[in-house]
Amino acid sequence: MKRYFIHTFGCQANKADSERVAAALENRGMKAAKTMDDAQHIVINTCMIRESAENRVYGLVNNLGKRRPKPKIVITGCMIGMAARDKSGKMIALLKKRMPEADEFLPIEEVGFDFAPLRTHDQHAWVPISNGCNNFCTFCVVPYTRGREVSRPFDEVLAECYHLKLNHYTGVTLIGQNVNSYGADLLIGADNIQTPRDLDKSFFRKPKSPNYPNLPKNLSVQPPNRPRPVFVKHLGRFRIPTLFPALLERVAQIGFETVDFISSNPWDFSDELIDVIARYPNITRQIHLPIQSGDNAVLKRMNRWYTREEYLKLVEKIRTKVKGATVSTDIIVGFCGETDEEFSNTVDLAQRVGFTKAYVSMYSDRPLTQAHKTLINDVPHPIKKKRWQILEDLINKPRFDSL
Repeated sequence: MKRYFIHTFGCQANKADSERVAAALENRGMKAAKTMDDAQHIVINTCMIRESAENRVYGLVNNLGKRRPKPKIVITGCMIGMAARDKSGKMIALLKKRMPEADEFLPIEEVGFDFAPLRTHDQHAWVPISNGCNNFCTFCVVPYTRGREVSRPFDEVLAECYHLKLNHYTGVTLIGQNVNSYGADLLIGADNIQTPRDLDKSFFRKPKSPNYPNLPKNLSVQPPNRPRPVFVKHLGRFRIPTLFPALLERVAQIGFETVDFISSNPWDFSDELIDVIARYPNITRQIHLPIQSGDNAVLKRMNRWYTREEYLKLVEKIRTKVKGATVSTDIIVGFCGETDEEFSNTVDLAQRVGFTKAYVSMYSDRPLTQAHKTLINDVPHPIKKKRWQILEDLINKPRFDSL
């Protein structure tokens, strides 16, 4: 009997993907090995968010290729996702050149949801609700590694959650690259997401609700027996319809002790979503809300659709309505052209918000992104490192003032 081992780089979404890979391998008659050295079949689930993660993959594959007998090495995850979407074929050729020891390059989409994930925890479960992203922040490689956003069917997500509750799971985390926009493609079709104000193309009926008095006359929504979409308004216009508030509420009603979700974009964090969180005490009070920068000029270069003022207003609204709410975030230092003054605005915002935790990273130039194509990675590494340390000390280092 072959034994497999899965090594996962990157975020919680990758961890959830690895649980599905494990289920597929077990269905083929394999069993998990306790260590990588005991495995004849090794799957490496890759990450491309930063160059350092990519280089660790190359190093691991090179070392595995020297083992005798050599295990079968399967590469999946974000690196393969990008290669699969590169129509020129240059990316896959580069990966084969850098990892000649690899035996198979597996797009994660080919694994699918045919089998229940092989959970790594017996009380808490990761539940993917969507894959991919449509936002195209200039620094981010996710739209190129995972493609455009695809939402899992509403009933399929709920069925998985009910199954987890019946199997005595006490908590779930709903996962997506941007959970707030969950269901937009289900409502208006994936081809319309990039032109989100063409809402007349939806096949649902027009709403008759006082909650939406100013909607266009030709707008339509789901029938009464379906979850009601929320229309997220941004910059004075309706941006996208989303089913996430409805989904989060239905999952909370199942009766888990804890319901969490990651990750959220500030511009899609609707009032309805805040109200749902406030109504259900089992929904997390730790809100992860990536800011990336506290300076408006940097946010604009990043193609983040909000200002620091809008972000601060949103945090205040969450804390006012959701008692006990705390906020964590993601911050990138040393983004293209970031000046000392622009960085100081990020420090100022961090002090104003009082984040409980921040995932601070130094900007890493990534292929295919708009920053790679149109901006210059001109902040020296020593300055990036210094700025990183300032935020680490400010937000993440434990304080002993009261001792």
